[in-house]
Amino acid sequence: MKRIRHYLSRLVTLDVRNMAVVAKAVAKESRRPRILILIDMVWCSIVYQAGYLDYQEFEFWSLSAAERRTWITSGNANEIVVKYNQREYREWFWDKPRFNERFREYLGREWLDVRESTTAELEAFLARNPVIMAKRIDGMSGAGVEKHTADSVGDVAAFRERLLADKQYLVETFLVQHPTMASLSPTSVNSLRMITFFDGTDVHVMEAVLRMGNGADVDNYGRGGMYTVIDEKTGIAHYGAFDKYANTFTVHPKSGTSIVGFQVPLYDEVLSTLDTVARIVPQIPYVGWDVAIGEHGPVIIEGNYNTGVFQMKPSLTGSKIGLLPKFRAVIDF
Repeated sequence: MKRIRHYLSRLVTLDVRNMAVVAKAVAKESRRPRILILIDMVWCSIVYQAGYLDYQEFEFWSLSAAERRTWITSGNANEIVVKYNQREYREWFWDKPRFNERFREYLGREWLDVRESTTAELEAFLARNPVIMAKRIDGMSGAGVEKHTADSVGDVAAFRERLLADKQYLVETFLVQHPTMASLSPTSVNSLRMITFFDGTDVHVMEAVLRMGNGADVDNYGRGGMYTVIDEKTGIAHYGAFDKYANTFTVHPKSGTSIVGFQVPLYDEVLSTLDTVARIVPQIPYVGWDVAIGEHGPVIIEGNYNTGVFQMKPSLTGSKIGLLPKFRAVIDF
C-alpha cells in the first residue's frame, strides 16, 4: 500500500513536458524510437520504481531485466526512508537552523537565523564574515543558495528584508576549503555526499560521492555540477564524473585537475566524524551527509534524511550492476 501511495504521489507531480524532453535525449543516445523509450520509462516506473530521471541517469535503456533489478531507484530509496527514519524526528534535518543547532560542534562555521536576529546582529555578522552564504531553510539540491560579500550588501536593513522576503532565513560563513578540494573547482565548495546507516551498534558507510562545481557557486548536480562515486574506504576516485546532461569528464573542464585518481584529503577524519554524527539522532538512521573538507578538517554542511542514491553510469564503469545488493546486505527493506 505504501508503495502504491508513493507511486500515485509521484504521478500527481509528474512533469510530463520534462519527461518528454528526457525521453527525446535518451532516444537520441540509444538510437531507439522515442515512443518505445516512453513506454519503457512507464514500465520501469511500475516494475522497478524508477523515475524517468533514474531511467536516464542510470542508462536503464541499456540494461536487461535482471540488471535493472540491481539498481536502487528513487522508489527504493523512499522505502528505506519510510521504514527507518521516524517521521517525528525528520524535522531535525529538514529545518536547517535546527539542524545547525543540534550539530553545532561539527559545522566549522558561524551561522545566523535572520528571523531571530536584529539588523544590528546581522551587521555584526557581516563585519566578522566578509563572504557569506544565504540559504532557504527548506531548499533542496542547491536551490535558494546564494553567495554575498559584505562589501556588496550596502543597506543592511534592506538586505535583511530581502532575505526574509526570499525566505533565505539562514546565513552562514562561507567555508574556506582545503586547497586540494579547491583545486577541483575554486568557485564552489566541492563536497562529499556520504550515505550512512546506523544499525544501533555500527555506522555503515553505504556510499561515498565526490561532487564538484563547474564554474558556479554550488556543486549540486542539478545546478550545473557533476559527481563521481569514490571508494568509501579510501576516498579515491576511480572513475570520471558526469553532469546532468550526460557529459563525462576524466579531467575537470575548468580547472584541469584530474578527477580519475583524485584523493579526498583528510579522508580518515571524514570517516571518524561520520561515525560520531550518525549516532546523534538514532531515530534517523539513514542519512545522506554533505561534508566539506575545510582548511583544518572535515565539516558537516547538512544531513538529508531523504537522500537519494548516486550510482555511476554503466557506460562509465563498464559494470551494469547497481548498488541494491550491497544496500540489502546491510539494510532490510
